[in-house]
Amino acid sequence: MERTVAGVGFVALGGFVGALARYGVDVAAGDVTGLGTLVVNVVGSFALGFLVTRAVGPRTRLLVGTGMISSFTTYSTFATDAVALGTVGGTAYVAASYGLGFAAALSGLAAGRRL
Repeated sequence: MERTVAGVGFVALGGFVGALARYGVDVAAGDVTGLGTLVVNVVGSFALGFLVTRAVGPRTRLLVGTGMISSFTTYSTFATDAVALGTVGGTAYVAASYGLGFAAALSGLAAGRRL
């Protein structure tokens, strides 16, 4: 891991972009509890799966993986949404989130290997 001022800058820039994208998805999802979080986590799982299969440099991993994808996705909001949906809805939401997330990550790995 690059522990330099430039490395911190890459993470910060990626984090800024990821957070803005996350906000945009939440706005587009409207008031549907959990929808925005589900979308960002599934898309982020695919993106991270794709990223780890590519021969990218450490700065790209810092910018895209550590910065952008990590601030785009969320676990804490996922947990809050699951509780807000109640026992039955929350259980279904957790199952769907994990199932879709794993499927998206595997799809990202497969897509990255094909290129």
